[in-house]
Amino acid sequence: MSINILKYESDIWKTADLLIGAGIKQSDFPKYMMPFFALLMVESRLIREADRLEKEVGREDIEDFIEMFSLEGLGYNDFVIRKKKTLKDICKNDKTFDVDFHSYLKAFDGETKYLLGVDKGTEEEKFLDISGIAGQLKKKRILFDTVKAWSEIDLTPFNNSEITTLEEHIKRKWADISAETAGEQYTPDDIISLISEIIATKIEDNGKFLTLYDPTCGGGNLLFGTEDKIQEIHPNRPTATYGQEWNGTLYALAKIESRFRKDTQIEYGNTLTDIGKFWDKTFNVIVANPPYGVDWKGYEKDIKNDTTERFVALPSISDGQFLFTQHILHKLADDGLSIVVHNGSTLFSGDAGSGESNIRKHFFEQDWVEAIVQMPTDEFFNTGIYTYLWIFNKNKPADRKDKVILINASELNIPLKKSKGKKRKEMDLSNRSKIVQALTDFKDNDFAKVFDKWHFYYNRQSIMLTNVDENGIAIEMPTKTSKDGEEKEEKSIKLTPIKITQVAEDGNVEITDFDITTFDKTKYSSLEQYFEEGIKPLLAELDYKEKNLTVFTKETSYYYDADKDTIIEQTKKEKAELGCGKIVIKASLKKDSKTKQPKSISITAELSQDLQKDYEIIPYSPDEATNQKNIADFMAKYVIKPFSYLENVIGVEVNFNKVFYTPVKLREVITITNDLDALEAVLSNLENDLAL
Repeated sequence: MSINILKYESDIWKTADLLIGAGIKQSDFPKYMMPFFALLMVESRLIREADRLEKEVGREDIEDFIEMFSLEGLGYNDFVIRKKKTLKDICKNDKTFDVDFHSYLKAFDGETKYLLGVDKGTEEEKFLDISGIAGQLKKKRILFDTVKAWSEIDLTPFNNSEITTLEEHIKRKWADISAETAGEQYTPDDIISLISEIIATKIEDNGKFLTLYDPTCGGGNLLFGTEDKIQEIHPNRPTATYGQEWNGTLYALAKIESRFRKDTQIEYGNTLTDIGKFWDKTFNVIVANPPYGVDWKGYEKDIKNDTTERFVALPSISDGQFLFTQHILHKLADDGLSIVVHNGSTLFSGDAGSGESNIRKHFFEQDWVEAIVQMPTDEFFNTGIYTYLWIFNKNKPADRKDKVILINASELNIPLKKSKGKKRKEMDLSNRSKIVQALTDFKDNDFAKVFDKWHFYYNRQSIMLTNVDENGIAIEMPTKTSKDGEEKEEKSIKLTPIKITQVAEDGNVEITDFDITTFDKTKYSSLEQYFEEGIKPLLAELDYKEKNLTVFTKETSYYYDADKDTIIEQTKKEKAELGCGKIVIKASLKKDSKTKQPKSISITAELSQDLQKDYEIIPYSPDEATNQKNIADFMAKYVIKPFSYLENVIGVEVNFNKVFYTPVKLREVITITNDLDALEAVLSNLENDLAL
């Protein structure tokens, strides 16, 4: 690839000088520039293809030539093909420019006019809107100068791959200045090269047709860039590319690009809700850099009602990237390979049993995950975060079954001499080769580690803890015998209180009437209102731990001893420590059995065990007996309170920090002591100098 094409990047941005002079704000530059860049792409390709065809068949019979050109399916413009007149020719005469430019746009074929937005009405769907933008520039008196500036940029010497590279650089600048939707990351050329090189090691140059798909293809740079690089490495491998994009302007750019490539189909629509475009296809290779950190509220109903069986689980509604990944694996052929770019949240977000964890679990259970590669920070144009390549392989070699390699490539980069947006690093060929070799070797090295897939599974074992006092005792619950003779522990000890006192800052608060039928009718209109607004708030303030609450029955009182963390039962003669527990005060509104109207309010007290729901994270084993033993051993070693088992949920997460953590090596004490002695000597000398 010639690097010369990138010199046009600055020429293209010079056209924005006219926009600045016309008072157009910078965030609107993409709207004004994108249609002209697309126009330039189309014209350069039409000229190049017309020149190629002319060398092959000549132009003696112009009608035959035009017919043959039309059969190429590349689009058409009568000015360019028949008259050999270009934008640059039109701009030679400013007197006739308005008429000629309008005729030039009208001379395109129907599909190109549709994509460029030529003479579209206000109600029609627009991908690009060149006629509307031209009208606005004409009002600002800069249309001629704008078109003339664009016409000076000659892209005809460059091939599709080179123009795709230029397009990538322009689009990422547009993204930077227009604050596009969060999560939309344009994939840099070095990452496209890495993805392509990984794919190339896993396919043979055997002449078989290879289908490539990108469900979030944007302007097509990842999809077409991967195709170009694979063809460079495996020239005997014919390819076909398929893509879908929901952003109208990016779709138009990808669609225009696709017409100058063989065997390419680009469709417009939301991949997550409009699967009909490729419903009958699966693909050999899928590459994608789907949006991340973007919610899917707008189409939640469609996702939940999806009937394709793509989605085994739904991730958090705040981040839909795992929806795209599930779609990708649904469309991946049984022997297919996919590489998907994600941020770090897909590795660990969500507890066991959550949508994200269940999605990861599904991927690992199907044994589709072959590798995950941690990329450097500052690798993408508009984000500085860590990103990760998930490498899915539905046809793993036998020696890689149930195994996954993690590759920490965060340090495998070189700094850019000049930053490109937030991109400050890149992976040169040498560093990319190290990653590819690590994948090929599939064994541990300084930056790669191979694991059984079960390493990433864990038990989230829920338990119910019974809190105990300082002597390790919990309050005992009475038991009752059921009709079938089975003894069952009660949940609480019910008390019939005569009085409840609570010591507050302003003295004792007493409730002495527990069959309340009267109330202040000047304050409450009904017994029900009194219950809701008077009694319930009052009971909510009672706190057996914090406010010295005492419950009195006829002969006994109960209170909580905070020092010993136990419930005290006191009679006139003695005190007894019952063990750790809770004092619960309850109120109920009783209704008349016949009228169903509120009749009275009853307040009762109960003693119950102080239970606490908790969970432990425990290593997992696929062997059920071993797994149960692991859980039992863990609990015996680490949980000292009485407990009972609740549900156990299996989760999956990947923790790069834990796997590749390198502890900081502490300095030896003698070294630190010597440094301190040296500092003391320096301080002593300073004190002496000051004294002088």
